[in-house]
Amino acid sequence: MKRTGVAGVLCVALAVAGCSGDDEPAPTPTTSSAPAFAPGAEGIGDPYFPKYGNGGYDVAGYDLKVRYDPSRKQLTGTATITATATQDLSRFNLDLSKLTAKNVTVDGVRASSSATGAELTITPAAGIPNGRPFTTVIEYGGTPGQLGTAVLGEGGWLQNPQGAVALGQPESASTWFPVNDHPRDKATFKLEITVPEGVEAISNGVPGPQRTAGGWTTWSWSESAPMASYLAMVVIGQYRITTTTHSGKPMVIAVSEQLPANGPAAQSLARTAEITDFLATKFGPYPFDANGGVAVDDQRIGYALETQSRPVYGPAFFTRGPNEGVIAHELAHQWFGDSVALEKWQDIWLNEGFATYAEWLWDEQSGGDSVQANFDNVYNSYPWNQPGEAGDPGASRIFGQAVYQRGGMTVFALRKAIGDPAFDQLLKRWTSEHKDGNADTDDLIAMAEEISGKQLDDLFQAWLFSTEKPAKP
Repeated sequence: MKRTGVAGVLCVALAVAGCSGDDEPAPTPTTSSAPAFAPGAEGIGDPYFPKYGNGGYDVAGYDLKVRYDPSRKQLTGTATITATATQDLSRFNLDLSKLTAKNVTVDGVRASSSATGAELTITPAAGIPNGRPFTTVIEYGGTPGQLGTAVLGEGGWLQNPQGAVALGQPESASTWFPVNDHPRDKATFKLEITVPEGVEAISNGVPGPQRTAGGWTTWSWSESAPMASYLAMVVIGQYRITTTTHSGKPMVIAVSEQLPANGPAAQSLARTAEITDFLATKFGPYPFDANGGVAVDDQRIGYALETQSRPVYGPAFFTRGPNEGVIAHELAHQWFGDSVALEKWQDIWLNEGFATYAEWLWDEQSGGDSVQANFDNVYNSYPWNQPGEAGDPGASRIFGQAVYQRGGMTVFALRKAIGDPAFDQLLKRWTSEHKDGNADTDDLIAMAEEISGKQLDDLFQAWLFSTEKPAKP
């Protein structure tokens, strides 16, 4: 504020000599600067997959309304995405592959959009200040497609004569809805999917009401716990669905009608509740509001995937009879990989190593080999002369043998190093303290050292970050 009056004039005139008196010094002028709005990054910052995900915002939830016509292979949808800006945001990106965005609004106001490859860029009518929640609504559609053959197998939107399977890792969601496609940005998930009457549509979470009109049926599903985007799935076709309740939660088991009604797949999935209960004694309470599994008959799906609350199993796992090991593996992921998600894809051994260890636990529990015997079998047969670190496998080997087998051996070596009481405490603290969040290898090492009081750098270096053969614990 500019000062006036005699004392003020004297102070100016005598500034060289200084000024004293009853008046206070003039306050320093202040200015309020407008936010410096800038675009969000085109990638979330994963070292292995720089273009996965996007920066500048954090998604809270996806609410999807989708219609799929198998005869025309056409998908139309409306995605309502609630998020919060993590910077002063002038524009932001979502991942959307194969499909075209049509009408886009941000907080009810029309926004412009453009697409380059799998990147959908949205420019709202006005900048979004850091920390402000906002809602984006996108109408989109087209012919969804798959992402090609990756290390894990074919993924994305896999069409078939009866319907489709939307599945895949490390990415798949972007082939059927606009998404921030990286595990670091977990969000809740709601889906209403409309398909021809007489066709089943199964997804994640708690089943909601169905409604049929005009030859079309709408199926409803909701996942209230934050979920990594690659864990979102849809299975559309002819399925035998059994819905029960276990521990007060819906248990939904679906088996393709192309598989035997009481065949190996159905027998294996029927053990889901029993295996879940056993794993809960080791890992802590089951983390989600629903459970179950889906057995598909699509031969292109040569893998099983831990899709949240309802894993999907490819047919190859049941060609030799019932397979409880794969059920234990994917159910273990509900704790390790789903509830506690990886921070970056380099840390995938945290998912697969603990799931492999869970297979050994269930084998011992069900009267097979002990955990020690399973470890010994892998240790003695592992190709130690082959390259491949578990803790930093590289983008092309995130599903390599080192991640699974060396990862599982690392878990057992850690158990032996710190002792069963500390190890049991570690498992339950890890799944409790990181529930619904993300964590990395450094977090595990720090927690294990805190609980055990032991320095464990050498152990993890030998088992995770070396290609040499460690000494047997």
